[in-house]
Amino acid sequence: MSEKTITRADLAEAVFRKIGLSRTESAALVEMILEEICSTIARGESVKISSFGSFLVRDKNERIGRNPKTGEEVPILPRRVAVFKPSNVMKDRILEAHSKRLDARSAELKAAE
Repeated sequence: MSEKTITRADLAEAVFRKIGLSRTESAALVEMILEEICSTIARGESVKISSFGSFLVRDKNERIGRNPKTGEEVPILPRRVAVFKPSNVMKDRILEAHSKRLDARSAELKAAE
């Protein structure tokens, strides 16, 4: 599996290459989009990006947890968390890519035999 992580700089570079904006404009565009997503989620609203997925805010109830070192019970306060739910299109693309990797790996193993 690839260990590559896509960064803001990578996104800005992709915008620069594919759309043709300057590097500065590309970076500003990426920042504006990410800022809009963040501020919307912070207000407790959902963000849905078609064929990609949805960022949702969920409320978690108070519960009892345990300190892993001492085993002592500790109350975990109620809180709001952001979650990502991939779209079916995204899930299908991930499954397809995984299947292709498995097919390539089995072909390599057969060739090595």
